[in-house]
Amino acid sequence: MATVILLRHARSTANGAGVLAGRQPGVRLSDKGEEQARALVDRLAGVPVRAFVTSPLERCRQTLAPLLAERGLEPVVEPGLAEVEYGEWTGREIKDLLAEPLWKVVQQHPSAAVFPGGEGLATVQARAVAAIRAHDARVTAEHGPGAVWVACSHGDVVKAVLADALGVHLDGFQRIVVDPASLSVVQYTETRPFVLRVNDNGGDLSGVVPPPEQEERAPSSDAVVGGTTGP
Repeated sequence: MATVILLRHARSTANGAGVLAGRQPGVRLSDKGEEQARALVDRLAGVPVRAFVTSPLERCRQTLAPLLAERGLEPVVEPGLAEVEYGEWTGREIKDLLAEPLWKVVQQHPSAAVFPGGEGLATVQARAVAAIRAHDARVTAEHGPGAVWVACSHGDVVKAVLADALGVHLDGFQRIVVDPASLSVVQYTETRPFVLRVNDNGGDLSGVVPPPEQEERAPSSDAVVGGTTGP
């Protein structure tokens, strides 16, 4: 199967204001976010990205704009990667939400959290993982098992996808950190996913490109008791 680079959108005006933006319209990148978006061109310069998929929200499309202009590609807009529908919490300040009883559930038992007038985090994970796996299968069919593609989404959505790939219950997904403009990398195979990077804020990502002949990561042939049994 293919390899997906999960990109959280760059820093937005809501991130700076401490607001839970959700699907509120008009949320754009801050000046810092625009700088982060431009830097992605160099960070991914050594990666032959075959396709881009994005959340419908403006801040994700803005984040991808420099990359798309440099590559001459158009993104596929995927509703399954949209931000969480926070319902009545949309647009509220985080500091005010800390006093809500549901906030503790979101942090400690997120699989049970359903936002008032919105959706549950378990639903978010299900639709996001389904979308990622469907596009991964499509990109693999179109470009081969060594293909690399980028999916731009939102913090909680990316964390939910990573939890699934790591085999971690959704109740543990708050332990995963995903910063604005960070890159996380998952290689899907016919049997299981492999998580290659999480919350990468560094330089070039060319090291995550699999060799042309590699279709699935195999365990090391010299694995020993007490050592790694992974790839």
